[in-house]
Amino acid sequence: MEAKKCKRLPYGNSDFKSIRTENYAYVDKTRFIEMLEQESNKNQFFIRPRKFGKSLFFMTLSYYYDINAAGEFDTLFGDLYIGKHPTPEKNSYAILQFDFSGLDTSGEKEFVKSFSQEIEMTVTDFINVYRAIIPNSEALIQEIKQTHPGNGALQIAFDAINSAEKKIFVIIDEYDHFANDLIAMGNMAGTDLYKTMIAANGLVRDFYERLKKATKSSIVNRTFITGISPVMLDDLTSGYNIAVVLTMEPKYNEMMGFTQEEVEWLMRETGVDPKYINIDMPTYYDGYLFHKDGAHSVYNPAMVLYFFEQIISRQQPPENIVDLNMQIDYGRLRRLFKNESNRETLLKIIKEDGILSELLQKFPIDMLEDDTQFVSLLFYMGLLTIKGAYLNKMRLEIPNFSVKTMYWDYIVRMTHETSPLMTVQSQPLDESIVAAAMEGDITRFIDYVSKNAFSKFSDQDLKHFDEKYIQSLLLAYLFMSKIYIPMSEYEVVPGRADIYLQRDPRLPQVKWEWILELKYCKTGAKPAEIAKLQKEGEEQIKQYLNSHRLSNRSDLKAAVIVFIGKNKYRIS
Repeated sequence: MEAKKCKRLPYGNSDFKSIRTENYAYVDKTRFIEMLEQESNKNQFFIRPRKFGKSLFFMTLSYYYDINAAGEFDTLFGDLYIGKHPTPEKNSYAILQFDFSGLDTSGEKEFVKSFSQEIEMTVTDFINVYRAIIPNSEALIQEIKQTHPGNGALQIAFDAINSAEKKIFVIIDEYDHFANDLIAMGNMAGTDLYKTMIAANGLVRDFYERLKKATKSSIVNRTFITGISPVMLDDLTSGYNIAVVLTMEPKYNEMMGFTQEEVEWLMRETGVDPKYINIDMPTYYDGYLFHKDGAHSVYNPAMVLYFFEQIISRQQPPENIVDLNMQIDYGRLRRLFKNESNRETLLKIIKEDGILSELLQKFPIDMLEDDTQFVSLLFYMGLLTIKGAYLNKMRLEIPNFSVKTMYWDYIVRMTHETSPLMTVQSQPLDESIVAAAMEGDITRFIDYVSKNAFSKFSDQDLKHFDEKYIQSLLLAYLFMSKIYIPMSEYEVVPGRADIYLQRDPRLPQVKWEWILELKYCKTGAKPAEIAKLQKEGEEQIKQYLNSHRLSNRSDLKAAVIVFIGKNKYRIS
């Protein structure tokens, strides 16, 4: 029997037509097109974290509704859900699609110019694309350049399509991409540039007011807007208050992201060899839930595609289990939210693996110092997810191991900012972890972090210093080495070990795995108190080592580490 020909993996490819015509695997999400079309409000707003498949979904919408793509319908959609269940509005619109990523936010003049040019170029391309139904297209393009640049170009497009007796579907991707940059840049310049551009009669607000006006006249018959957070939508409320927010509707929980079933299908279609999957994929990449009643949690698709692409191209597991491109969100977060209240909230989340909070669907940008607003923003950014309801609040937790590493990275960077004397010398750090891995000596690693990190803490950091804070920093340093996969609160019935150091599957030569139990007491603690904590830890370790999961392990070592103040410790 002839072997099945595998499809190509669409890693980094969001071009729907390319995926459908060049033998790429396509995870069929087209049933949601039918659901969206059945919504009573045709102006829709939907957000998801970065790299969650938004751009590909928009390209899918574009080809499905584009009047110019009618002749390709069977090729592009024939074997998909929507091809077998076409809707009344298929291939009936002129598609006007904006992408507001990549705008110049280095200054007010630069942003105004960049935003205006984006509108002008998008409208110009739109008129060129639909020149078959716009007979005077060249004259209109000249009119845009000479008398109606920037937002003024919108009316040219609206009038042209109205004259052709057609309707427009406006799709806006990355609607809020520039918002965070404007806030940060304005803060550095001592001005509120965000509000200047978006509130009152700002440039961005003017764009949305023109769009709203066109929807009222039905020239623009549908809109679909997406981004990462709802903050800008709130600030645009009076200028654009016509959209229904579908972000947290349970029926759309899986519209973006991969379910477990879809991940398994993708593996089969692209020929991913299971023998190279050396990690528990749900632990690393799954866990996102956008409504407490969502049918299934979903994987971050970019993380899954990265992992599979590495296996297919190298025929071995990837060197980095966490895609380094996913770290960008944290750089933005660190730059924008440096106030003490938000620091405290982040530390609470890191220490407790989550937080109990309300989830807000809209909130203004100037309220982000409020705990509820800030936590909601972390949820929309994909740094927290829903684990369940508790009374009128949600239990929000860190979705998976990959996101946990972002928090660890943050806590180390934050601590370095507040304690400039802290140092990370990569070679001595690596050597100390190698000693734990190959010689069974954990003392060198503990001594390293004690001398280079804990002893250099500022008074501000000492306010947070406890077992959980110590645990978070140790996990971050251990993860840096890429020798171990460090696990926090590792379940070993009865109880949970503070840290379990699992050898990286790519390094089977590592001799020793570790169970670490952490204790902390303040400087000046009496010897009897220290001894009591040490004995308590030893009893816990004994239970762990006798558990079904860890008993009879000849490659496992254990240690109790009692930290005393910021520069002393005792290991047993």
